[in-house]
Amino acid sequence: MGESLESLHARWSGELRAHGRRVTRQRLAVLTAVHQHQHSPAEDIVTFVRKDLPNITVQSVYVVLADLTEIEMLRKFQPPNTPALYETRTTDNHHHALCIGCGRVEDVDCALGEAPCLTPSESHGMTIIAADVVFRGLCAACQQQAHAEDSEESTERAKTTAPPQVSGLAPR
Repeated sequence: MGESLESLHARWSGELRAHGRRVTRQRLAVLTAVHQHQHSPAEDIVTFVRKDLPNITVQSVYVVLADLTEIEMLRKFQPPNTPALYETRTTDNHHHALCIGCGRVEDVDCALGEAPCLTPSESHGMTIIAADVVFRGLCAACQQQAHAEDSEESTERAKTTAPPQVSGLAPR
C-alpha cells in the first residue's frame, strides 16, 4: 500500500516550499488528482480536481499543471495522436507502454536504471540526458477481446459458408 494522503501532502508541501512556491489548496488538489489518476490528460484532471474544489477554473488547473511540471513535481508526456498525459513519477528514467486498443498506459522501467537508458547511433554533437520511449501494443484485456471477436467472426463465417443441410433424407 502507498503513502497516506496526509503524508503525501506533507511531502509535497515541503517540495513546493523548497521550489519557492506557496502551498495552496489548488496545487495540492492537482497533485492529489494526478497521483490518484496517473497518466491522465489535463481535461480529466480538471474533472477530478473539481470534486474537491468545484469552483476552480479550467485555466487555474492548466496553470498549476504547467507550474508543477516546470519544477518537476509532475512529469508531462505526450504519446503520438493523444493529449498530453501527467504523472507524479518524476525521480527516475522510465518509459511507457500504450495500449492502442483502449488507451491504457503503463510505466516501463528503464533497462539500465539511469538516464539515458538508450544510446542513439548518432548524437549530432549533443550530450544526451534522457530518452523517452512509448511502446505501443495491445494490453491483455484488448488481446482477449480481439481473440473473442475473431472467434465469433470465424463461427459466423462458418455458419454462412457451410454447405446446406438437407433434412428428411435417409442416409444411403
